[in-house]
Amino acid sequence: MKRKILKNIGLTAVAIFVLSGLSMAQEAKAPSEDIKVIADTVRLIDIAGKQRMLSQRIAKDYLYAGEKIAPAKANKQLKESLEELLSGQQILVKSINDPDITNLLAFVEMSSEDFEATAKEPFTIDNAQLVIDLSESMLEGSQYVVDSLKKTVKIKESKIVGQAGKQRMLAQRIAKYYIAYHAGIKDKNTIDQMKAAVAEFTESHAALMANSANTPEINKKLNEIDRLWKIVYKFYLNIEKGGLPLIVFNTTDDITKKMNKITELYVKLYK
Repeated sequence: MKRKILKNIGLTAVAIFVLSGLSMAQEAKAPSEDIKVIADTVRLIDIAGKQRMLSQRIAKDYLYAGEKIAPAKANKQLKESLEELLSGQQILVKSINDPDITNLLAFVEMSSEDFEATAKEPFTIDNAQLVIDLSESMLEGSQYVVDSLKKTVKIKESKIVGQAGKQRMLAQRIAKYYIAYHAGIKDKNTIDQMKAAVAEFTESHAALMANSANTPEINKKLNEIDRLWKIVYKFYLNIEKGGLPLIVFNTTDDITKKMNKITELYVKLYK
């Protein structure tokens, strides 16, 4: 009887040992797979986040070129932004299998085609308003993609990358509404959207500067923006006074470039 009990105990011990080994092997394997999934998702969040910025920059460039303010730079940037927008769209479509997101991407693709066609038409106030409306649809769609991707990983890192990437968009959005008002679209919504973008940028900038995971390089670049922002945000809020469209064009572009680099650093940090 004792032998039988000992035998059963021995078999149980072996089974436990084998199962533990399998569990350990799975645990050893899972983190590397999870890290890759997270890294890939963070990269897609960055791309989708950049689509938000491009939607605003294309509209801004159309308006600046139409108003003949920095037209050479605006037209060049408009062409490059359209190409980058379509390229980013293709990457997202090929990389994402989630039915809800792919369905939304199909809508964004149709909107981007209308966006591209209208942005290439001669400048009129009606076309300008249409471009602004399309840019809002593109922004909403791209934001949905970013939010959906962030939910799939549910980590702080994805939030930080998404937040940094959104700053690029907000800078271009500020310039878009500033030049829209200058061009004659002087409704309350234009002013409200401008002020809301400035407020959101300010809040997010403070959050990014307080992020404990920032590297010295990230902090250095955030401080560069901080010095500039403390001066120029007042220009943006004086939208009704106007008179500084070129300064707004150049400073928002500078902030977007700096935030693009910061976002890339965050993507690398969380790989």
